[in-house]
Amino acid sequence: MTDTAGTFAAVFAALFVAHSVGDHWVQTSAQAAAKGDHDHAGRLACARHVATLTLTKAVVLAAVVFVLGLEASVLGAVLGLTVDAVSHYWADRRFTLARLAGACRKTEFLVLGTPAHPKHPVTADGEYAPTLGTGASGSTR
Repeated sequence: MTDTAGTFAAVFAALFVAHSVGDHWVQTSAQAAAKGDHDHAGRLACARHVATLTLTKAVVLAAVVFVLGLEASVLGAVLGLTVDAVSHYWADRRFTLARLAGACRKTEFLVLGTPAHPKHPVTADGEYAPTLGTGASGSTR
Protein backbone atom coordinates (compact mmCIF):
# COMPACT_ATOMS: atom_id res chain seq x y z
CA MET A 1 0.00 0.00 0.00
CA THR A 2 1.34 3.42 -0.99
CA ASP A 3 0.49 6.75 0.56
CA THR A 4 -1.07 9.55 -1.47
CA ALA A 5 2.23 11.41 -1.95
CA GLY A 6 3.95 8.26 -3.18
CA THR A 7 1.14 7.52 -5.60
CA PHE A 8 1.23 11.10 -6.87
CA ALA A 9 5.01 10.93 -7.39
CA ALA A 10 4.82 7.60 -9.23
CA VAL A 11 1.95 8.75 -11.45
CA PHE A 12 3.70 12.05 -12.19
CA ALA A 13 6.94 10.29 -13.15
CA ALA A 14 5.07 7.78 -15.31
CA LEU A 15 3.11 10.46 -17.17
CA PHE A 16 6.16 12.70 -17.57
CA VAL A 17 8.14 9.90 -19.20
CA ALA A 18 5.15 8.77 -21.27
CA HIS A 19 4.60 12.32 -22.50
CA SER A 20 8.21 12.60 -23.66
CA VAL A 21 8.04 9.25 -25.45
CA GLY A 22 4.61 9.85 -26.98
CA ASP A 23 5.23 13.44 -28.02
CA HIS A 24 8.70 12.93 -29.49
CA TRP A 25 9.10 9.25 -30.44
CA VAL A 26 5.62 7.91 -31.13
CA GLN A 27 4.38 10.97 -33.04
CA THR A 28 5.18 10.62 -36.73
CA SER A 29 6.97 13.31 -38.71
CA ALA A 30 3.87 13.69 -40.88
CA GLN A 31 1.70 14.29 -37.80
CA ALA A 32 4.16 16.82 -36.40
CA ALA A 33 4.30 18.70 -39.71
CA ALA A 34 0.55 18.74 -40.41
CA LYS A 35 -1.15 18.94 -36.99
CA GLY A 36 -1.36 22.74 -37.07
CA ASP A 37 -2.73 23.00 -40.61
CA HIS A 38 -6.10 24.76 -40.94
CA ASP A 39 -7.85 21.94 -42.79
CA HIS A 40 -9.32 18.48 -42.33
CA ALA A 41 -5.91 16.85 -42.80
CA GLY A 42 -4.46 19.01 -40.01
CA ARG A 43 -7.27 18.16 -37.63
CA LEU A 44 -6.89 14.46 -38.45
CA ALA A 45 -3.10 14.54 -38.01
CA CYS A 46 -3.51 16.21 -34.62
CA ALA A 47 -6.21 13.75 -33.56
CA ARG A 48 -4.02 10.79 -34.55
CA HIS A 49 -1.08 12.24 -32.65
CA VAL A 50 -3.18 12.85 -29.54
CA ALA A 51 -4.66 9.34 -29.77
CA THR A 52 -1.23 7.68 -29.87
CA LEU A 53 0.09 10.02 -27.16
CA THR A 54 -2.86 9.18 -24.91
CA LEU A 55 -2.47 5.46 -25.59
CA THR A 56 1.23 5.72 -24.71
CA LYS A 57 0.35 7.46 -21.43
CA ALA A 58 -2.34 4.89 -20.62
CA VAL A 59 0.00 1.94 -21.20
CA VAL A 60 2.82 3.42 -19.13
CA LEU A 61 0.44 4.48 -16.36
CA ALA A 62 -1.20 1.03 -16.23
CA ALA A 63 2.20 -0.65 -16.08
CA VAL A 64 3.36 1.56 -13.21
CA VAL A 65 0.11 1.08 -11.29
CA PHE A 66 0.33 -2.70 -11.75
CA VAL A 67 4.05 -3.10 -11.00
CA LEU A 68 3.98 -0.86 -7.94
CA GLY A 69 0.59 -2.08 -6.74
CA LEU A 70 -0.77 1.45 -6.53
CA GLU A 71 -4.32 2.20 -5.52
CA ALA A 72 -5.68 4.07 -8.52
CA SER A 73 -9.15 4.78 -9.81
CA VAL A 74 -9.95 3.74 -13.37
CA LEU A 75 -12.47 6.58 -13.57
CA GLY A 76 -9.86 9.05 -12.31
CA ALA A 77 -7.33 7.83 -14.87
CA VAL A 78 -9.86 8.04 -17.72
CA LEU A 79 -10.99 11.52 -16.71
CA GLY A 80 -7.41 12.75 -16.27
CA LEU A 81 -6.25 11.33 -19.60
CA THR A 82 -9.33 12.80 -21.32
CA VAL A 83 -8.67 16.31 -19.97
CA ASP A 84 -5.01 15.91 -20.94
CA ALA A 85 -5.91 14.75 -24.46
CA VAL A 86 -8.38 17.57 -25.08
CA SER A 87 -5.97 20.25 -23.83
CA HIS A 88 -3.08 18.75 -25.80
CA TYR A 89 -5.15 18.70 -28.99
CA TRP A 90 -6.16 22.33 -28.39
CA ALA A 91 -2.56 23.46 -27.91
CA ASP A 92 -1.16 21.38 -30.78
CA ARG A 93 -3.52 22.97 -33.29
CA ARG A 94 -1.05 25.86 -32.88
CA PHE A 95 -3.28 28.75 -33.95
CA THR A 96 -5.28 28.31 -30.73
CA LEU A 97 -2.15 28.63 -28.63
CA ALA A 98 -0.95 31.54 -30.78
CA ARG A 99 -4.20 33.39 -30.09
CA LEU A 100 -3.85 32.80 -26.36
CA ALA A 101 -0.21 33.95 -26.45
CA GLY A 102 -1.27 37.11 -28.28
CA ALA A 103 -4.02 37.81 -25.78
CA CYS A 104 -1.57 37.31 -22.89
CA ARG A 105 1.18 39.31 -24.63
CA LYS A 106 3.43 36.23 -24.72
CA THR A 107 4.01 36.04 -28.48
CA GLU A 108 7.77 36.44 -28.06
CA PHE A 109 7.82 33.36 -25.80
CA LEU A 110 5.64 31.46 -28.26
CA VAL A 111 8.18 31.88 -31.05
CA LEU A 112 11.28 31.37 -28.86
CA GLY A 113 13.48 28.79 -30.55
CA THR A 114 12.05 29.49 -34.01
CA PRO A 115 13.33 31.74 -36.82
CA ALA A 116 10.51 34.18 -36.00
CA HIS A 117 12.15 35.11 -32.68
CA PRO A 118 14.45 38.16 -32.92
CA LYS A 119 17.18 36.30 -31.01
CA HIS A 120 16.76 32.87 -32.58
CA PRO A 121 19.68 30.44 -32.29
CA VAL A 122 22.23 30.51 -35.10
CA THR A 123 25.05 28.31 -36.35
CA ALA A 124 28.66 29.48 -36.52
CA ASP A 125 27.86 30.63 -40.08
CA GLY A 126 24.98 32.79 -38.87
CA GLU A 127 22.26 30.52 -40.28
CA TYR A 128 19.17 29.52 -38.26
CA ALA A 129 19.95 26.59 -35.96
CA PRO A 130 16.87 24.39 -35.48
CA THR A 131 16.02 23.68 -31.86
CA LEU A 132 13.24 22.24 -29.75
CA GLY A 133 13.25 25.61 -28.01
CA THR A 134 10.28 26.54 -25.88
CA GLY A 135 6.97 28.17 -26.50
CA ALA A 136 5.19 26.50 -29.40
CA SER A 137 8.38 24.82 -30.65
CA GLY A 138 6.93 24.71 -34.10
CA SER A 139 5.05 26.51 -36.80
CA THR A 140 2.34 28.93 -35.78
CA ARG A 141 0.83 29.26 -39.25
